[in-house]
Amino acid sequence: MTRTYLPGILAMAAIVVASNILVQFLYGDWLTWGAFTYPLAFLVTDIMNRVYGTAAARRVVLVGFVVGILCSLIGTQIMGDFGPLVTMRIAIGSGLAFLVAQMLDVGIFAALRSGAWWKAPLVSTLVGSTVDTIIFFSVAFSGALSFVHPGTDVSWAGEAVPLLGTGPMAPLWVSLAVADWAVKLSLALIALIPFRVITKRLRAS
Repeated sequence: MTRTYLPGILAMAAIVVASNILVQFLYGDWLTWGAFTYPLAFLVTDIMNRVYGTAAARRVVLVGFVVGILCSLIGTQIMGDFGPLVTMRIAIGSGLAFLVAQMLDVGIFAALRSGAWWKAPLVSTLVGSTVDTIIFFSVAFSGALSFVHPGTDVSWAGEAVPLLGTGPMAPLWVSLAVADWAVKLSLALIALIPFRVITKRLRAS
């Protein structure tokens, strides 16, 4: 690692730690505060990719992955009102989703690098965020994947409720996933502004 990458590494680590803490606090019925910080990881990855290249972006992603795993392992040892703050399924889903989605983001960004400035960060983040949501919520809460860790009780997540409170009946975890996905897509659009500003300044320095 070089000192050049240090701000990106620190930013990614801070986002991962903050998200792991904020995910414990609810925002409304379908979201946690972590849903608003975690998508910033894609912004950091894309900035590193644009300014320093794919190798630097992958390096920052791996740092974020390691930090996330450490946070999850710590969370499995902290007991809350209903058991560990982080179950093994959440830990596995979180780590797997982060690594796959972020590496996919890096690859898509690289493939679209030569296009319009907004295309690579927007498309890579949209695809990465979608994959992240599917992997995490499926592994962490779907009854069909109970074999991931049979000891984790996710029966509450399978309770049939109206989708987002108003739509057709679906498992609770599906509403949680859809709400999380909507936030990620919204932030992907908003993040284009800081992406443009920050990358221009870094490339000019």
